[in-house]
Amino acid sequence: MTIFINFLRSLLLTIIFSFVAPMLIVGGGLFLLSLIGHFPGLQELTEAIAIQIMHFLATFGSGTPLRGLFVISLTWSFVGALFDMYAYYRCQILRIDS
Repeated sequence: MTIFINFLRSLLLTIIFSFVAPMLIVGGGLFLLSLIGHFPGLQELTEAIAIQIMHFLATFGSGTPLRGLFVISLTWSFVGALFDMYAYYRCQILRIDS
């Protein structure tokens, strides 16, 4: 029973961290762009990059960048959960074989 609880805990943590990771990456990137935009001559470049990131997110979110970020985050969490289940399965197979 403890193996199953450990598996569920690992799966839940993987899903949470995989969901939060793209949000932190995109948020950190946009924050970094806003900081770089304070340097003289780079404001137009950073605004153009930020707008392109927003258009990219809007593509996945049916016109809304925030919804696109949620879609990408849900996809990452699904893939992370699949990878965690595969790693658990592989660990069990290797444990049985040895």
